[in-house]
Formats: sequence, C-alpha cells, structure tokens
Amino acid sequence: MMQTLKQQWFGNIRGDILSGIVVALALIPEAIAFSIIAGVDPMVGLYASFCIAVIIAFVGGRPGMISAATGAMALLMLPLVKEHGLEYLLAATILTGIIQIIFGVCKVAKLMKFIPKAVMIGFVNSLAILIFLAQVPHFLGISTMTYVFVGVTLILVYTLPRFIKVIPAPLIAIVALSIIAIYSGVELRTIGDLGEISKSLPAFLIPNVPFTFETLQIIFPYALALSIVGLLESLLTAQIVDDMTATESDKNKEARGQGIANFVNGFFGGMAGCAMIGQSVINVKSGGRGRLSTLVAGAFLMFLIIVLGDLVVKIPMPVLVGIMIMVSIGTFDWGSFKYLIRAPRTDAIVMLTTVIIVVYTHDLSKGVIAGVVLSAIFFVMKISTLKIYPHGNTYKIEGQLFFASTESFINYFKNNEFSNSEISIDFSNSRIWDDSGVGALYKVLDLLREKGIDVDITGLDASSQKIMKHLEGISSSN
Repeated sequence: MMQTLKQQWFGNIRGDILSGIVVALALIPEAIAFSIIAGVDPMVGLYASFCIAVIIAFVGGRPGMISAATGAMALLMLPLVKEHGLEYLLAATILTGIIQIIFGVCKVAKLMKFIPKAVMIGFVNSLAILIFLAQVPHFLGISTMTYVFVGVTLILVYTLPRFIKVIPAPLIAIVALSIIAIYSGVELRTIGDLGEISKSLPAFLIPNVPFTFETLQIIFPYALALSIVGLLESLLTAQIVDDMTATESDKNKEARGQGIANFVNGFFGGMAGCAMIGQSVINVKSGGRGRLSTLVAGAFLMFLIIVLGDLVVKIPMPVLVGIMIMVSIGTFDWGSFKYLIRAPRTDAIVMLTTVIIVVYTHDLSKGVIAGVVLSAIFFVMKISTLKIYPHGNTYKIEGQLFFASTESFINYFKNNEFSNSEISIDFSNSRIWDDSGVGALYKVLDLLREKGIDVDITGLDASSQKIMKHLEGISSSN
C-alpha cells in the first residue's frame, strides 16, 4: 500500500510538476469559458477548478487524471442559475457531491461494463470534436496574426519534442510566444479578454439558501443530473487514461473521490465539476502520470491567479487555442475510420449515433445513453432470432426464448400442421429467460392440446426449470 502511494506521488516528480504547470495554464481559459456558459462569475469556475483538482489528487482513484469545472456540467447548471441564482447552484454542488459519494459506495462503476466499445469510440471522437469546436470562436475570422500564432504553436508542440524532452513542448510554446506577443505589441486576444480575474483565494461559506424541503425540491433534480453526467464523464475519461498509460485505476474510488471533491468545493464557492478529457490528455502527453501532477495543476492555478495574475491575463489566446487543437487531434481516434469499414454495421451505426448526438446537443450523457440503448436494441434484435428444426416428432429449439422471440415461437406451432398425436419440444439448445418466454410456452401447450396433441418438454436447463416453476401459476393463467 505504502509502496503504491509512494509511486503515485513521487514516482515521476519532474514529469508531474512540469505537466501540472502546463495543465494549470490550459485550465484558466476553460474555467472562465465554462463559468460564462453557466451564467456565473469567472472566479466560480476558477475556484472550482482549484478545489476539485487539489482534492481529487488525494482522494481520486485514477492518478494523473485532471478534474475541474467542465462544459458538460456548466450546461446543466444554466437553468438553475437563471431561475434561482448562484447560492442555489452552490447548494446543488454540495448535494451533487453527496449523491456521487452514495453512487461510489454502491459501486456504480460496475455499470461501466455495459458501455460497448463502439460507444467508447464515439465518446472519445465526439469529445475531440467538441474540444476543437470550442476553440473556433477564439481564432476564426479574428486576425491574420491570430492564425499565425495558432500555426506557430502547432509547429512548436509537434516539433520540439524531437529535440527537447526535458520540458513539455506546450509549456515552452506558452512561455516563448507569450513573451514575443507582449514585447512585440502585436494585437491578439488574451485570457484577460474572457473575463475579470480577482486575485483572491476561495473562502469557506455556507450557501445562503433556506434549509427547507422546498429548497431540496428545487436543487435535487439538478444535483442528480450533475451527479450522473459528472460520474459518466469521469469514469469514461478514467478508462481512456487507463488505456493511454497502460495502467489500471479504481473506478469506485474515483466515483467517491469526485463526490468528496464536489461536496467540499460547494462550500468554497465553486461550481460542480468532473474529469476533463482535454486536460487529462495534455497531462499525459506532457509526461504527467501521478497524483502530484493533478495537485500541481490545481495549486499552480491559484498561484498563477494570485501571484502572477497580471501576467496571466496577457497570455495570448491563440497559443492556448493551438495547444487545445493539438489535444483534439490527439484525442480523436483516427483508427475509427477503418473501424467504420471493418466493424459490424450495427457497431458503426452506434458509434456514429453517439458522435452525432453528443456534438449536436453538447451533452455527453445523452450521446452515451443513446449509444448504449441503441446497442441494447441491436443486441436484442440479434439474439431474438429463434429457429425450430423438426426431426420426426421432435422439434428442436435453437436460440433464446424471451419477450422478443415469443411471437415467432408461437406462430410456428400455431400455423403448422402436425401428423403425430404426440410430439416432443426439445430445449437442449435453448433457454427460457423471462415471464414472456414462460407464457409463450404455456400458450403453445394450450394450442397443441386443443388440436389433440400431447406434448413432452425436454432439455430444459436448471435455470429454465426454475423460472418455469416460479411463474407456473401466473403465466399459465394468462
């Protein structure tokens, strides 16, 4: 245990510190932008990013993953802020944390196994597209120099790693191009143009809302939605970082950790947050692997705001845009084009549906849920094919007998003529799964007895016999 903690904290000190610095710089414009989306002051997003990153470094289950204020969560908050104000948002953030802790204790991460590979690919690709689209307003149609700085940033972040491996290329690009922009006097949009940053640490507060059932009725639907979306995005991002680093993580601990972070965060004036795929990719690609990188990202974020605030607001947006475009390119699964051609058609449809819905709604949960539901429908369609093979007076059933296959099962015995007064229905290669299947079998037995045919049921496995016995009185009377 101690050896694992030591490795997670001090196994990659230089890489974690440098990558954390890069992430902190990339967090600032994102946190401000998400605050604007949610309709709150920029400091609400910055405080959230600081609190969540620092806390999750200690209590999270995925070392090296970055959690902070996110766009997916911000979109859900907007109606609450518009109707009831910031104090209710802070109360909802605290309740979000409580719900997520409960989900973590209940081991909600087990549900991850129900998310198919096609949905995961769609999730990753849609995030990459959303990250890119979020940068477009910051560089498209602004000025020629904006394009130049974006282009130079991309050249630097892709070429520098060939020559310099000690310092992350994005950090070099930010420092070097910021100095050039400041001293050359070139006209570029900066972080300061996004919103006003005040040099102050977050202070402990209790949301100024009535402690009544009515307040709970107002915030609970939002808190529940934030909990689900936050955990969904966090657990999927954790899986992606697992794959990128070839390591395993504790998803249930991550769920509890997200809850603890949001719970505490709400008392310090921050909006609810979750894992960030973009910043997590930046962290990994910059050499970050351990918990120290997440802690440095959060702590250095506050250092930048309080100590270096006057310099931070002068960082050119085109430089950060270039880095985020690199992230979107790195995040996108370019092998998915080959996947579309080679994978089963249903999997390709699921992947495309996930991408389209996420990009259209800007809501990750809707796309993932739609992808999972569509996969389930395709799976049911696939296994609902039931085949019946006659061998003399024995009828062998092949396939699964459940709600989706009962119609074909009943119709076969309903529409066929039988020359024998005694037949056998063999379930050796089949299984009865639910009440619909049991009901269908009893209906067939009744149909055949009306025709004067005696039926012998053979080959039922233990599970089918159990459900038959359990539902005998109910299904046979339907």
